[in-house]
Amino acid sequence: MLDTMYKQLKQVIVKHPKDAFRNHLFVKQHWKELQYLAEPDFREALIEYESFIEILKKYTKNILYLERDDRVGLDSIYAHDPVKFTPKGAIILKSGKLSRQSEAVVYKEFLEKHQIPILGELKGDAVCDGGDIVWLNEKTVAIGRGYRTNQEAIRQLTNYFSAFVEEIKVVQLPHDLGEEACLHLMSFLSIIDEKLAVVYSKLMPVELRQWLLEKGFKLIEVPDEEYENLACNVLAVAPSVCIIVAGNPITESLLKENGVTVYSYKGIEISLKGTGGPTCLTSPVERI
Repeated sequence: MLDTMYKQLKQVIVKHPKDAFRNHLFVKQHWKELQYLAEPDFREALIEYESFIEILKKYTKNILYLERDDRVGLDSIYAHDPVKFTPKGAIILKSGKLSRQSEAVVYKEFLEKHQIPILGELKGDAVCDGGDIVWLNEKTVAIGRGYRTNQEAIRQLTNYFSAFVEEIKVVQLPHDLGEEACLHLMSFLSIIDEKLAVVYSKLMPVELRQWLLEKGFKLIEVPDEEYENLACNVLAVAPSVCIIVAGNPITESLLKENGVTVYSYKGIEISLKGTGGPTCLTSPVERI
C-alpha cells in the first residue's frame, strides 16, 4: 500500500473543514484551547480547502473524505496523524495530544467501513502522531521520539514494521518551543523524491542529516523566515511534484531549480493558524 513518501498518489484520505471546523461558532469556542495561533475564519477556510483539493485532484482521483463526527474536533482536519499506512495495512495510532486521541477510534471505524486493511493498533501507554513517522526509502523508516511519540510506541511500531522494513532509525526530537507546541519529525523533513528532501537543518539531529547525505540525498534548505511559514512541510504527490503553502518564494525557487514541479495554495486558515501543512492535511493510503 505505502512504502515511500514520494511516489504517485493513488489513494488519499482527507477531512474537509466543513466537517472538522463545522461552523463559525464551533471554531470560536475551541481554537484557543487547541493552541491555534489565531482563530480560523470558517468561510475562508472552505475557500482555501477547495483550492487545495483541486490541486490534489490533478494527481489522485481516489480521495476519501472522513465524515463529521461529534467525538472529534478542529484538529481532525489534519488527517495524517491518527494513522500510518504500510505495505501490509494501516497502523492505528494514539495521539500524544490528549484532545486528539478519540480520532483514532473514529478513523478505525472509517477504515473498516471502507474495507481498508488494518495491520494493528497501538496499545496501552503508547502514544504517537503520524507526523513523527517518515519513510526515508522503501526499506528504512524514521520515527521521531518527542513529546507526541514515546518509547513504548516506538517499541510497538518496531514490531509492526519488522516484517517489511530493514532499518528503523529512532530520531530524538529537540525541545524546540516546548511540550505544548507541535514539533513532528515531518516539521523539518519532507521526502519529495528518491534522493531529494526538503529540510530545516537547524532542528535536524546530526546523525539523521549525515545519514541522508551518505545515502546521496540532495537537501533543499529552508530559510528561517520560511520555516515559520511551514515551508518545510511539503507534500509530494508524485516524484518531484509537490504541494507547498503559498508565501515561501525562496523554498519554491530552490525546488524549481532542482527540477521539481511546485503547486502552492493559500493556507492561512487551514494550515498556518493550526500549524498543519499539506502533509498534515492528507493521509496517503497508497502510492504507485
